[in-house]
Amino acid sequence: MMNISRINFAHLPTPIEAMPRLSDTLGGPRLLVKRDDQTGLAFGGNKTRKLEFLVAEAREQGAKTLISGGALQSNHCRQTAAAAARFGFKCILVLTGDESEKPSGNLLLDEFFGAEIIHVAERKDRDRILQETFDRAARQQMEPYLVPYGGSNATGALGYAFAMKELAEQNLHADWIVFATSSGGTHAGLLLGQRVFGYKGTVLGISVDESEEWLKQHVAELASLTSEKLGRRIEFTPDEVSANANYCSAGYGVLTQREREAIHLFATCEGLLLDPVYTGRAAAGMIDLIRTGFFKKDETLLFLHTGGQPALFANQYANKF
Repeated sequence: MMNISRINFAHLPTPIEAMPRLSDTLGGPRLLVKRDDQTGLAFGGNKTRKLEFLVAEAREQGAKTLISGGALQSNHCRQTAAAAARFGFKCILVLTGDESEKPSGNLLLDEFFGAEIIHVAERKDRDRILQETFDRAARQQMEPYLVPYGGSNATGALGYAFAMKELAEQNLHADWIVFATSSGGTHAGLLLGQRVFGYKGTVLGISVDESEEWLKQHVAELASLTSEKLGRRIEFTPDEVSANANYCSAGYGVLTQREREAIHLFATCEGLLLDPVYTGRAAAGMIDLIRTGFFKKDETLLFLHTGGQPALFANQYANKF
């Protein structure tokens, strides 16, 4: 395996806990949760694993500024801003949302960490403005490093390839690993790690906003590209990617009754908090698949809790539960 740059700042390994009351309420199967909401950086979350590799790469390249983008309540941007503060980078975030909105949830934390916020009214303009921001920073000799959306490139995806190694070392087998998927970095890393470290279960991503066709193609390509960083390229095909896009028709960040129920069930059965965008939607999909018999009652499901709880306190979700 090649020498890979990494800064170890996540609180690892994250624990695995049983969810017996939720399992009983749903009539089986056995449910476990891996607490990647406890990775330690700025309320934790899955992006911290990715940032261990991304920040190391930025430092190696001599960068002084981390630039990234996302939605107004982006968990990724919150953790990127925190990592920038911790390791002495300036941070610029290009966020889609209403500039007049009073800072709350993740946006409030972005400001606490000292990030410069550039607001974009329409999501269709974000890529262009993100690139313009990067180019301007380069001209001003700010030595920028572009952190991709969700930390989801070959460097960031390494975080979840090694998370699969961690899971194997915890000596706990699950028939299924269920999690929220969107930009594909977590998904691709898990798929690669499954192959490299010999994990036998099925890795199932519940889509937050993308089609099944797009996810299968994108995740396969990203997993293949990421494998090159470990040495020999492994060619993944879309057929090897398990994804379900049946629960995202309402749109990104739109809270439906399914997400509300999932959030309440996790809270009242297990004392666990989900977020309204990612883990709430993934849990809602998992619950529906349990009820419709997709999972067998004698199987074990591991729910990967990717964090995001600060969004519960965002203005846009207030009074919607």
